[in-house]
Amino acid sequence: MKHYYFFLLFAIFNSCQYFEKQVPSEKELLQKELKAINWKEVDEYPSFVDCDKLDEKVQRQQCFFDSLTQLIQEKLEIDTLSALYPELDTIEVKVTVFPNSKMQFEPQFPKDSVAYDTIKIDSILHARLVNFPKVNPALKQGIPVKTQFILPVIIKVE
Repeated sequence: MKHYYFFLLFAIFNSCQYFEKQVPSEKELLQKELKAINWKEVDEYPSFVDCDKLDEKVQRQQCFFDSLTQLIQEKLEIDTLSALYPELDTIEVKVTVFPNSKMQFEPQFPKDSVAYDTIKIDSILHARLVNFPKVNPALKQGIPVKTQFILPVIIKVE
Protein backbone atom coordinates (compact mmCIF):
# COMPACT_ATOMS: atom_id res chain seq x y z
CA MET A 1 0.00 0.00 0.00
CA LYS A 2 2.93 2.30 0.71
CA HIS A 3 4.05 1.87 -2.87
CA TYR A 4 0.67 3.09 -4.12
CA TYR A 5 0.89 6.24 -2.02
CA PHE A 6 4.41 6.86 -3.22
CA PHE A 7 3.31 6.38 -6.86
CA LEU A 8 0.26 8.63 -6.36
CA LEU A 9 2.40 11.34 -4.72
CA PHE A 10 4.95 11.07 -7.55
CA ALA A 11 2.21 11.39 -10.21
CA ILE A 12 0.69 14.46 -8.52
CA PHE A 13 3.99 16.34 -8.39
CA ASN A 14 4.84 15.52 -11.98
CA SER A 15 1.39 16.46 -13.28
CA CYS A 16 1.62 20.01 -11.96
CA GLN A 17 3.70 21.00 -14.95
CA TYR A 18 0.68 20.38 -17.18
CA PHE A 19 -1.37 23.01 -15.37
CA GLU A 20 1.23 25.77 -15.68
CA LYS A 21 1.45 25.86 -19.47
CA GLN A 22 0.61 29.15 -21.08
CA VAL A 23 -2.33 29.29 -23.45
CA PRO A 24 -1.53 31.26 -26.63
CA SER A 25 -3.52 34.45 -27.14
CA GLU A 26 -6.13 34.90 -29.86
CA LYS A 27 -3.80 37.11 -31.88
CA GLU A 28 -0.99 34.54 -31.77
CA LEU A 29 -3.35 31.79 -32.89
CA LEU A 30 -4.72 33.99 -35.69
CA GLN A 31 -1.24 34.90 -36.91
CA LYS A 32 -0.19 31.25 -36.86
CA GLU A 33 -3.28 30.25 -38.86
CA LEU A 34 -2.82 33.09 -41.38
CA LYS A 35 0.79 32.04 -41.97
CA ALA A 36 -0.32 28.45 -42.58
CA ILE A 37 -2.71 29.48 -45.39
CA ASN A 38 -1.34 29.44 -48.93
CA TRP A 39 -2.56 32.80 -50.28
CA LYS A 40 -1.27 32.12 -53.79
CA GLU A 41 -3.89 29.44 -54.51
CA VAL A 42 -7.64 29.24 -54.06
CA ASP A 43 -9.57 26.25 -52.73
CA GLU A 44 -12.20 26.42 -55.48
CA TYR A 45 -11.68 28.08 -58.85
CA PRO A 46 -14.39 30.23 -60.40
CA SER A 47 -16.93 28.19 -62.32
CA PHE A 48 -20.02 28.33 -64.43
CA VAL A 49 -23.17 26.50 -63.33
CA ASP A 50 -22.62 23.77 -65.95
CA CYS A 51 -19.11 23.11 -64.63
CA ASP A 52 -20.29 22.70 -61.03
CA LYS A 53 -21.76 19.33 -61.96
CA LEU A 54 -18.28 17.85 -62.37
CA ASP A 55 -16.83 16.05 -59.37
CA GLU A 56 -13.12 16.76 -59.55
CA LYS A 57 -11.55 20.16 -58.92
CA VAL A 58 -9.20 19.93 -61.92
CA GLN A 59 -12.07 19.02 -64.27
CA ARG A 60 -14.18 21.96 -62.99
CA GLN A 61 -11.23 24.32 -63.48
CA GLN A 62 -10.59 23.07 -67.03
CA CYS A 63 -14.31 23.26 -67.83
CA PHE A 64 -14.41 26.89 -66.67
CA PHE A 65 -11.37 27.93 -68.72
CA ASP A 66 -12.56 26.06 -71.82
CA SER A 67 -16.09 27.49 -71.56
CA LEU A 68 -14.84 31.03 -70.99
CA THR A 69 -12.40 30.81 -73.91
CA GLN A 70 -15.13 29.49 -76.18
CA LEU A 71 -17.58 32.24 -75.12
CA ILE A 72 -14.99 34.97 -75.71
CA GLN A 73 -14.07 33.54 -79.12
CA GLU A 74 -17.76 33.35 -80.13
CA LYS A 75 -18.32 36.97 -79.10
CA LEU A 76 -15.26 38.13 -81.04
CA GLU A 77 -16.01 36.09 -84.19
CA ILE A 78 -18.88 38.37 -85.13
CA ASP A 79 -16.63 41.40 -85.04
CA THR A 80 -14.30 42.99 -87.55
CA LEU A 81 -11.29 42.50 -85.31
CA SER A 82 -9.76 39.85 -87.55
CA ALA A 83 -10.46 41.98 -90.64
CA LEU A 84 -8.92 45.13 -89.14
CA TYR A 85 -5.83 43.34 -87.82
CA PRO A 86 -5.17 40.17 -89.83
CA GLU A 87 -1.71 39.82 -88.29
CA LEU A 88 -3.29 39.59 -84.83
CA ASP A 89 -4.10 35.93 -84.27
CA THR A 90 -4.10 35.73 -80.45
CA ILE A 91 -5.03 38.23 -77.79
CA GLU A 92 -4.16 37.69 -74.16
CA VAL A 93 -7.05 38.81 -72.01
CA LYS A 94 -6.64 39.47 -68.30
CA VAL A 95 -9.83 38.18 -66.69
CA THR A 96 -10.81 39.34 -63.22
CA VAL A 97 -13.61 37.55 -61.38
CA PHE A 98 -14.80 39.56 -58.39
CA PRO A 99 -16.38 38.08 -55.23
CA ASN A 100 -19.78 39.47 -56.31
CA SER A 101 -19.63 37.33 -59.52
CA LYS A 102 -18.87 40.26 -61.83
CA MET A 103 -16.18 39.81 -64.48
CA GLN A 104 -13.81 42.34 -66.00
CA PHE A 105 -11.76 41.86 -69.16
CA GLU A 106 -8.58 43.76 -70.05
CA PRO A 107 -6.54 42.97 -73.16
CA GLN A 108 -2.83 42.54 -72.51
CA PHE A 109 -0.58 43.87 -75.24
CA PRO A 110 3.18 43.52 -75.57
CA LYS A 111 4.99 46.63 -74.38
CA ASP A 112 6.36 47.27 -77.88
CA SER A 113 3.03 46.87 -79.68
CA VAL A 114 2.80 49.73 -82.16
CA ALA A 115 1.58 47.63 -85.08
CA TYR A 116 -2.07 48.05 -84.12
CA ASP A 117 -4.30 50.52 -82.34
CA THR A 118 -4.52 49.16 -78.79
CA ILE A 119 -7.18 51.69 -77.80
CA LYS A 120 -9.45 50.61 -80.64
CA ILE A 121 -8.97 46.91 -79.85
CA ASP A 122 -9.62 47.63 -76.18
CA SER A 123 -12.87 49.42 -76.99
CA ILE A 124 -14.00 46.58 -79.30
CA LEU A 125 -13.31 44.04 -76.57
CA HIS A 126 -15.17 46.04 -73.94
CA ALA A 127 -18.16 46.41 -76.28
CA ARG A 128 -18.28 42.69 -77.16
CA LEU A 129 -17.37 41.02 -73.89
CA VAL A 130 -20.67 41.58 -72.07
CA ASN A 131 -23.65 39.44 -71.00
CA PHE A 132 -21.80 36.36 -69.84
CA PRO A 133 -23.61 33.62 -67.95
CA LYS A 134 -23.52 33.75 -64.16
CA VAL A 135 -20.14 32.80 -62.78
CA ASN A 136 -19.52 31.51 -59.28
CA PRO A 137 -16.50 33.29 -57.78
CA ALA A 138 -13.42 31.50 -56.48
CA LEU A 139 -13.45 30.40 -52.86
CA LYS A 140 -10.71 30.56 -50.24
CA GLN A 141 -11.56 29.06 -46.87
CA GLY A 142 -15.22 29.12 -47.94
CA ILE A 143 -15.19 32.88 -48.64
CA PRO A 144 -15.63 34.33 -52.17
CA VAL A 145 -12.42 36.02 -53.31
CA LYS A 146 -11.19 38.02 -56.30
CA THR A 147 -9.17 36.06 -58.84
CA GLN A 148 -7.20 37.14 -61.89
CA PHE A 149 -5.71 35.15 -64.70
CA ILE A 150 -4.53 35.70 -68.26
CA LEU A 151 -6.40 33.78 -70.90
CA PRO A 152 -5.03 33.46 -74.46
CA VAL A 153 -7.86 33.95 -76.93
CA ILE A 154 -7.35 32.84 -80.51
CA ILE A 155 -9.03 35.08 -83.05
CA LYS A 156 -10.19 32.88 -85.90
CA VAL A 157 -9.54 34.26 -89.36
CA GLU A 158 -12.15 33.18 -91.86
